[in-house]
Amino acid sequence: MPPATAAAVPIARDEDRAFFGHPRGLSTLFFTEMWERFSYYGMRAFLIFYMTTAVATGGMGLSTATAAAIYGTYTAMVYLLSVPGGWMADRVLGQQCAVLYGGIGIALGHFSLAVPRPAFFYLGLVLIALGTGLLKPNISVIVGQLYGPQDGRRDAGFSIFYMGINLGAFLGPLIAGFLAQDERFRTLIAGWGLNPNDAWHFGFGAAGVGMALGVLQFVLTGRYLGGAGLRPGGATSPELASRFKRQAILWGGSSLGALALIGLLAATGAIVIEPTFVRDLVGYSLTIITVVFFANLFRDRSWTSEERSRLWVIFVFFACAAIFWGVFEQAGSTLSLFADRNTRREMLGAAFPASWFQTLNAIFIVAFAPVFAWLWFTLGQRQPASPTKFAIGLIGVGIGFLLLVAPARAGASGALVSPLWLVAVYLIHTFSELCLSPVGLSSMTKLAPARIQGSMMGVWFLGSSVGNFMAGQTATFYESMPLATLFAAVSVTPIVAGILMFLLSPKFTRMMGAVGR
Repeated sequence: MPPATAAAVPIARDEDRAFFGHPRGLSTLFFTEMWERFSYYGMRAFLIFYMTTAVATGGMGLSTATAAAIYGTYTAMVYLLSVPGGWMADRVLGQQCAVLYGGIGIALGHFSLAVPRPAFFYLGLVLIALGTGLLKPNISVIVGQLYGPQDGRRDAGFSIFYMGINLGAFLGPLIAGFLAQDERFRTLIAGWGLNPNDAWHFGFGAAGVGMALGVLQFVLTGRYLGGAGLRPGGATSPELASRFKRQAILWGGSSLGALALIGLLAATGAIVIEPTFVRDLVGYSLTIITVVFFANLFRDRSWTSEERSRLWVIFVFFACAAIFWGVFEQAGSTLSLFADRNTRREMLGAAFPASWFQTLNAIFIVAFAPVFAWLWFTLGQRQPASPTKFAIGLIGVGIGFLLLVAPARAGASGALVSPLWLVAVYLIHTFSELCLSPVGLSSMTKLAPARIQGSMMGVWFLGSSVGNFMAGQTATFYESMPLATLFAAVSVTPIVAGILMFLLSPKFTRMMGAVGR
């Protein structure tokens, strides 16, 4: 069942200004997403450290290349599953139910990770990926549905929503990272008679508690969403709804059956699943899914000429998102490894865990998201068009990695570099993210026809999936390539893509029509 919204009194969207001048339902989504990101980023902050730490000290003892393969595969699947998650919401569940069920799955996944057994580790990653695939695209769709088509508050609303995302992304690594890595906590639990090496699993458990709080909050305050996302938007008739349900049962049942069979064969030793095999399988799958998905969209003759023009822009934004996230999401892989192995981890004489570097982006987002929201709102029609904002974001994320080339050369000799280098990189990346990510989310809700908004939001997260996979692949070169060369190579593609976007921005803005800003 969806949260308690059926009895909610409809509110005229343009008149609802109960949450800092925005619809009251934005607060429900703000805090739900805050807790979801608390759990995701809290766990992700120390995930690669847990996998590469020796078994004797509580980790999994994996090589950096193997851990990077698992990390990239997991983060790619988290976003790849947003495509079927959007489809399910559009045709069967509705966005509100998808968010609720997804949140429950994520919480169960983190609690599974809290069990110190390898089988539960992989089960937890699967549950989190499935749950995020349901929650992530659909909560953003509901945000868009809180505003009327011409409501000028939309981009500002997404920026506020984005601040909630990053408030959770700040608190998660701070709390879960402390529990997992800080020696003070390990000493504390040793005093309780517990194994200090189990501190990793306290971190995983904290992430699960956070998501459980998010689910509870969503249920208790769901009435403020009114009818937004309450019913499937694509099932426009009872006959179509029935057909979609049959398709969902067929495909969902087949997928779960295949997963169960693979799990059974792996558990009995009939097959051996290597992380690199899974990584390659996901890579091929991403390529096939992307090609087939867009081919089917462009072959669909039901699009109007205006919708088809906007579809091309969606495809361009997808490509830009893949490039951007392929660089940006190395925060959890190459940048984390650089923080752990090549950076001094102390400030004002106090040591801190490497996972705390993951809070920097969130701190800067919380500080500057209101500034960007105010800027776009104040500029109004004079603000840069969405494609231009994408160009700024791409060039900025490339410049961030260029900045690391010099300290990477210094670190090659074994010296630990100043943490201020990473602070500067995260600040530049934050400004780049604020130019691209919330604008991209908002643009997808404006460009996509109402009947398939969930699926089109899935396209945005498919771009994130491709980017996360590329980020994981890049991290496998961390020990086999000079760091200065690696960081310089990473910077080239986004800078070139950003320059092209600048040059083509007027054309893409015209193709977007009335929603180009």
